[in-house]
Amino acid sequence: NETVFLIFTNMFLNVLFRAEKTEVLSEDLLQVEKRLELVKQVSHSTHKKLTACLQGQQGAEADKRSVSAFLPPAPRPLHPWRTGDPLPGKMLKLCGETEDKLAQELIHFELQVERDVIEPLFLLAEVEIPNIQKQRKHLAKLVLDMDSSRTRWQQTSKSSGLSSGLQPAGAKADALREEMEEAANRVEICRDQLSADMYSFVAKEIDYANYFQTLIEVQAEYHRKSLTLLQAVLPQIKAQQEAWVEKPSFGKPLEEHLMISGREIAFPIEACVTMLLECGMQEEGLFRVAPSASKLKKLKAALDCCVVDVQEYSADPHAIAGALKSYLRELPEPLMTFELYDEWIQASNIQEQDKRLQALWNACEKLPKANHNNIRYLIKFLSKLSEYQDINKMTPSNIAIVLGPNLLWPQAEGNITEMMTTVSLQIVGIIEPIIQHADWFFPGEIEFNITGNYGSPVHVNHNANYSSMPSPDMDPADRRQPEQARRPLSVATDNMMLEFYKKDGYEPVSLSHISLNAGFNISRFSLFKIKTKPNLKAV
Repeated sequence: NETVFLIFTNMFLNVLFRAEKTEVLSEDLLQVEKRLELVKQVSHSTHKKLTACLQGQQGAEADKRSVSAFLPPAPRPLHPWRTGDPLPGKMLKLCGETEDKLAQELIHFELQVERDVIEPLFLLAEVEIPNIQKQRKHLAKLVLDMDSSRTRWQQTSKSSGLSSGLQPAGAKADALREEMEEAANRVEICRDQLSADMYSFVAKEIDYANYFQTLIEVQAEYHRKSLTLLQAVLPQIKAQQEAWVEKPSFGKPLEEHLMISGREIAFPIEACVTMLLECGMQEEGLFRVAPSASKLKKLKAALDCCVVDVQEYSADPHAIAGALKSYLRELPEPLMTFELYDEWIQASNIQEQDKRLQALWNACEKLPKANHNNIRYLIKFLSKLSEYQDINKMTPSNIAIVLGPNLLWPQAEGNITEMMTTVSLQIVGIIEPIIQHADWFFPGEIEFNITGNYGSPVHVNHNANYSSMPSPDMDPADRRQPEQARRPLSVATDNMMLEFYKKDGYEPVSLSHISLNAGFNISRFSLFKIKTKPNLKAV
C-alpha cells in the first residue's frame, strides 16, 4: 500500500510542477516582445520596397552607377543650307543636359537613401531584432531546463521525506538542488541581458522612427533641387522657342505671326502674291480652279517652314492661289476682323454708291495696323490681277466671289444656304468695289517683293490659248484673242441675285463655276459689275 501511495504521489507532483511553468519576463517586456515582431515586419517590408524603387545599381559608388535618364545626342541640321542646329536639336541638347543633371541628383539621392534609410532598416529587421528574438528563445530553453531541474529536485525531496530510512536519497536531492540553482543562475543572467536589450530597443524606437522621417526629408531635398534645375532651364527653352522665327503660320493669329517673324506682310501672302505676279496673272480662272490636293498640301507645308521652291511652283499657279486662299481662310480671325463685321455689312447695304464707298473706306480705316497693311497689300494685287480680266476671266466681281468668303465671315457662321444668299451677296458687295477702286482706298504704289526673297522664274504659258502676257496698257481690242481660240465659259444666272443687283444699276457678267473655298460650290451664280464709275470727287 505504501508503495502504491508513493507512486501516485510522485505522479501527482510531476503533473503539478510541470503545469506551473515559470514566467521570467514582466508584463512590460511581454508587450515589448509583441512590438518586436511588428517592427520587424514593417522594417523588412519598407526595406524591400525601397530597394525595388532604386534605379541605380545598389551598393555601387556614384561614379559607377547608371541611371536611365539620359537623352540621345542632338540630330544633324534638317536643311544643309541652314547654319546652326535646328530647333529640335537645340531643345534636345538643352533637355539632355538638364536630364543629365537630374540623373546626377537622383544618384546622390539614392546613395543617401541607401546609407541613411535602407541599410539601417536592414540591420534592424535582419540583425538587431532577430538577435533579441534568438536570445528570447534561448531564455525560454533555459527556463525549461530550470523548471525540469526543480521538478526533479522536488520529486526527490518528497521521496526522501516519505521514506526517511533511505539515506542515498538525501545525497541525490542535494545534487539536484545544486543543478537547479545553477540553472536558475543561468536564467537570471540571460533574463537580465534580454531585458537590457529589450529596454534598449524601446529607447531607440525614436531613432527607428527617424529613418522614415529621414526618407521624407531626403526626398523633399531631391525634389527641391530637381525643381530648381527645371525652373532654371525652362526660361532658356522658352527663349529658344520664342527666338525661332520659323514657326508655322497657317492657322495662327496674324499679329502673332508678324511679331515672331518680324514682318509687316504675312509670309504666305507675300510669297504667294510674288510668285503669282511672275507666273499666274494670265492664268484663266485663277483662285477659281481647284489645284491638285497633294500639290496644295505640299506647298502649304513648305510655306509653314519658310522653304519654297519658286521654280517648282511657277508651273502650278493654281496651287499657289489655293495656298493663299487656305491661309486667309485658316486665320483664327478674318483679315477684315470680326469686330468690324457688322460695319462692313451695314456699309454694303447702303443703296447710294458714293455713300457706300465712303462707308467702306471708313470701316477700312478702322482696321488694326497689321490687318490694314495686309489687306492693302492683297487688294493692290487683286486690282492688278483684274487688269488682265480679258485673259484670266477674273473680274473684280469674280474675284470677290471666290476670295470674299476668305476675307470676311461672321463669327458664328450660319448654314450653307444662308452663306449662299445673304452673307455671300453682302461680302461680294464689300470686296468688289474695294478691288475696283483700290487706288482710291489705298493710294500710292506698293512694292510686292518686300523681302526680295523671290526671283523671277522663267514664265511658262499654262493656257495654250495665250502665247504671252499682255500689258495692262494695251488696247483691250489688241489684248483679246480671236474668239475661236478662246475657251468657252459657261453662262448661268440666278434670278434672285439678278433682280437684287439690277436695282442698284449693276449689269450681269458671265462666269464659269465658282469655288468659294467655303465648303461648297456655286454653279448657278451671276456676277455683276458697276455700270458707271461713282463720282469719287463728290465722296
